[in-house]
Amino acid sequence: MSWDAAVQAVAVLEEPTRRRLYEYVVGQPGPVSRDDAASALGLPRTTVAFHLDKLTEEGLLDTCYERRTGRTGPGAGRPAKLYHRSDREIEITLPERQYAVAGHLLATAIQDAETTDLTPREAVNRRAHEYGEALGRAARDRGEGDPLVEVLEAHGFEPRPEEDGIALANCPFRRLAKDHPQLVCSMNLHLVAGLLTSLDSPLEAELAPTPGHCCVRITNSSH
Repeated sequence: MSWDAAVQAVAVLEEPTRRRLYEYVVGQPGPVSRDDAASALGLPRTTVAFHLDKLTEEGLLDTCYERRTGRTGPGAGRPAKLYHRSDREIEITLPERQYAVAGHLLATAIQDAETTDLTPREAVNRRAHEYGEALGRAARDRGEGDPLVEVLEAHGFEPRPEEDGIALANCPFRRLAKDHPQLVCSMNLHLVAGLLTSLDSPLEAELAPTPGHCCVRITNSSH
């Protein structure tokens, strides 16, 4: 889910009735119908239907259909539309952080280190490089705009073009980098390097710690 979509999804909960309905649905042990919610909250069924469908549209709820009469076959009636919590996870951080990405890379690297001759640090760097390559390939296949800038923006790096390269104004792993700078900055470096490799970019990634910025900087090797 994009950052804009996540903000929009959370913003729909600002409406008090919609928020009450969301809290009711996710607090139940199973899917609920419009009639269930209307009765529990003392709201008109049309109001409940409108807000539940809006929550579904924004990805906060999912729906399923089920006959609740216990009858089957002709005359059993139409299945009821039921609502339940979506499996989609929505997270918003300001500035943007990507701790789920870091967790994935670190967890898979530990598994690699346990089954290969790689050290944990080598495994992290390899996984980060492969992840960056995968991001670059996916962006290149989409063929929209500048794939390098697209990926960097989508992952919270806040790229700032400069005369001799690109400064990264935000570290998406800031808290981890503060506590474990050598490990996380190296992971960041290999992620960005993998991205550049997959895009056949003439630019290079280097460690250049600067206050208030990511520890990685993208430079133009021709300068």
